[in-house]
Amino acid sequence: MPLIGIYIAVASLFCILAMVADLIHGLRNRKLWFPCKTFTLNAASLTVIAVAMKLPVDLSNPMRGVADQIAKIGSMAFLCTMMANLLPSLATMNSKELLTNIIALDILVITLIVNVCIQIYTDVIGDPADDFTILVKIMALSYVAMLLILLIIHTCSGLTILKSKQIIDLKYQAGHETSLKDLELQQPGRLTAEKLQQHVKNHWIMAGTGSPQFITACSATTSASGVICVVSTILYAYMLVSMIIDDESLLDYKSDYKGSILVILIIQFSGSLVGTIAPLCRCYAALSFKLSIKWIWNHIKVFKVESYWTQKLYDWKRSSIPFSVSSRKIKIFIQNFKVIFLIICIGLQMTVVVACKMIALIPIFFVICGLFCIWCWKWFKTMFSASSIVEGQNPEQQENFNGLRRYVLQLQDDMELSKRTLKSISKSANRLIKKAEKQQPSNLVKLLRESKGFEGVGKHDSLHIPPLFAQDYPDCWSLPLVTLTAIAISLPKIQNNIVDRLLSSVSEGLAYVTLVEESLNANDEYVSIQKAAKVLWLEVEVSNKWVGVNLKNHAPEVNTAGLILQWFKNTVKNMVTEVQVIDIKSANDNSIYQSICANSMYRITESILFSYHTNIDELSQEDLFTELSSMIADILAACLTNLPQVVVTKCHERVIEKRESSVNATVQLLGETTQIINNLQDRELPDLNPAELPFIDKWRDYFNCLSP
Repeated sequence: MPLIGIYIAVASLFCILAMVADLIHGLRNRKLWFPCKTFTLNAASLTVIAVAMKLPVDLSNPMRGVADQIAKIGSMAFLCTMMANLLPSLATMNSKELLTNIIALDILVITLIVNVCIQIYTDVIGDPADDFTILVKIMALSYVAMLLILLIIHTCSGLTILKSKQIIDLKYQAGHETSLKDLELQQPGRLTAEKLQQHVKNHWIMAGTGSPQFITACSATTSASGVICVVSTILYAYMLVSMIIDDESLLDYKSDYKGSILVILIIQFSGSLVGTIAPLCRCYAALSFKLSIKWIWNHIKVFKVESYWTQKLYDWKRSSIPFSVSSRKIKIFIQNFKVIFLIICIGLQMTVVVACKMIALIPIFFVICGLFCIWCWKWFKTMFSASSIVEGQNPEQQENFNGLRRYVLQLQDDMELSKRTLKSISKSANRLIKKAEKQQPSNLVKLLRESKGFEGVGKHDSLHIPPLFAQDYPDCWSLPLVTLTAIAISLPKIQNNIVDRLLSSVSEGLAYVTLVEESLNANDEYVSIQKAAKVLWLEVEVSNKWVGVNLKNHAPEVNTAGLILQWFKNTVKNMVTEVQVIDIKSANDNSIYQSICANSMYRITESILFSYHTNIDELSQEDLFTELSSMIADILAACLTNLPQVVVTKCHERVIEKRESSVNATVQLLGETTQIINNLQDRELPDLNPAELPFIDKWRDYFNCLSP
């Protein structure tokens, strides 16, 4: 039994660590409403919680010691804390996951409540002859009530979340269209980094204020659960202090769990204290994000229950029964019973919402005091700061915030996000962009500066080269880059540091090239080529090999640029005789990989040999390396002119649960590539349709047609 006690303590510790991870994540990202990232409601967390709740559901083991009794009741307080922490995670689930997890949580909590009630009735918890244990029995009943309220709150929140997502999603789509129109009006031509920043920031505001967890964390139910969590922790601390005052009670454990009871008690009490931070901060955030006289007045009108709280139940009420019944009388009975049952549920839902709004009024006074102290501190700093600028006096900044306010997503149209919160969300985007700008790919930027145009896109693959196979392969951006780099690596007279610098530049560039390909030309016919390029690059970068051929292992007589190119050409021809070309849309086996790579190498080497023809013997390795580097730089530059379109595409995410992380990644991308976008801004693009710019074969054909 002591080992089982340690098992319970370890399970409790896992829950605490997950809650701490969410605290750290919220603090690092300055999200003081602490979204659930690690500690979420799922099968794994419910299993661990069930293990941690072993003491309250234990009917067979008499626990007459004071420490035993408090540990058993303290587990219920710990569960109250965990449930309050888990509430926002409901917003990350779809309807099926929500239903499954809510039912599982209901079963767990109801089982615990029933077992505790049995123990109270049979005096396993509490002893009528002992005043202290009578207090324990009262505490147990209090925790039963709090757990039941929290369970109802979770169920009611689950009914609201799905409708809330639909409302927010419709408003997001409208905001996205508005942002696109603004982008076209502000910059009808090519997109600048400044305009992209504004476009991304608009989506950052929508993703932040329209985050399902943010909306749930700011709701009345979350505020009420936070208040209950604080009350449960205070009661737990009171019991523990009462035990500590009586020194003998501290070691009064009489159950079979023996000393492990103290370990459980210490860990779960620590978890209750730590776990109270997030619900308390969410309670503060829910008020401070919207706090105003108007908001307080609307909130005090507690009998006003917004439609989204009950809309799902009304939809079910109006729908028909989801199964067929042969008897008309039975069908009428079931339909009427369903309507009556749902009317009761609607009334209960409205009662819960009103009660939660009432409970949420409790911390308003403390929040107002806290905000007043913050305001006084800022005023004090302003008075003694010579360079301070009074907020609101900058017309440009004021106009910017008014523009951003159009993209704030709220469930209620009559509510308004506070200026302080909007400013904080906007600043978080600026901070991330500034941080990302410090991580710009320096080697890639230097390589792109060596490129003056895009002519290398046409040089690498001439239209005069006959196809190697009867069925020619389409081309993508990444494959010729890898092939050209493989040839450059094979030149023995080039210094290693120069080759390494080129490798680093191409490696940095391919990360963004892949984004262009995945975002703008992920057609089925290109997917196999892109996969082959990824596999080939791993081989080239790590092993200095091309399709198994060692790039550094030439014959001694192969020592000029022309002979090295001819060596690659002969290697490809020898490979072709062994490869049976099949449809690239079928399985991506080794023969397809070899034929794709061979086709690319053949066309590139033949194009270079053709462009120099009679002067090939005069071409030195240094000149060839310079020519290869120039073509690589030109291809990278041409591909990366599509980065603005990638940014616009990637910041729009249709799935609401993934929207915030998608915009976060886009902001990071924009910060990293701002210098690249600015450097390529002034280059004249080929006369192509904008829809053709993401495809290298369109660029190649354009420049080849210009050549004589």
